[in-house]
Amino acid sequence: MMYTIKKFKDGQVTAEIKDKGDLEVKIRGNSYEDLFRAAAVKEAWDAETATEKHCVSTLTLCCLIGQRSDRRFHPGTSFDLKVIANFINTMKFDKVFVLHPHSPIALALIDNSENISHFEFVEKAFNAIGHPVLVSPDAGAYKTTHEIAEQLNADLVPSNKVRVNGVPEISIQGDVKGKPCLIVDDLADGGRTFKFLAAALKSQGATKVFLYVTHGQFNYGFDELKESIDHIYCTNSFKAIDDDFVTQYSVV
Repeated sequence: MMYTIKKFKDGQVTAEIKDKGDLEVKIRGNSYEDLFRAAAVKEAWDAETATEKHCVSTLTLCCLIGQRSDRRFHPGTSFDLKVIANFINTMKFDKVFVLHPHSPIALALIDNSENISHFEFVEKAFNAIGHPVLVSPDAGAYKTTHEIAEQLNADLVPSNKVRVNGVPEISIQGDVKGKPCLIVDDLADGGRTFKFLAAALKSQGATKVFLYVTHGQFNYGFDELKESIDHIYCTNSFKAIDDDFVTQYSVV
């Protein structure tokens, strides 16, 4: 199905449906404007296909905005992911696909939602490096990284972090001496923890340390990662990165 979107100078967006049929909207989803674009398209499609009940609508969110705000962190603060999910639910898509959400809470809050696995992208990085040891950076990432390690028949080393005076202290629970390592996680905002983890892995004998994150935000601290990470693999779900230090897999 074809549609166009126009943005006015005041920031308003409007959509026009060019033909009838099933609707497939795929967006980065990392901004409120992305969501309003999707809502405009869906509203126009609903009006155009109101009498055609067999038509199906799907929304794919490559990088869900606010996905780390998956609870009310302090009394009196907003539960941001809930606000975002409620807005998505008002669009009433028949199916909503989310690429590698930060936590299952996102899928619980969004109606008719399904996870898109990041396995194929980790597999590409794994093969490009040459079968490294997989490293889960914290307890939250362990389950999904363990599942991927089993599918790849790869060794897995868990790590854990605790913050002492704001500085992460890393414990590594396995042997990495003489081996390349691939840290696997969902997203990197700044990447300070990955920097410390890579340094800890190399101090225990890892030959090289690579990083895979599905959502490469890198809003700060990107240059610091080059001090301890040998190469980064990610998708372009959040943004395109023009840097030889990064290999990006296209999802948008």
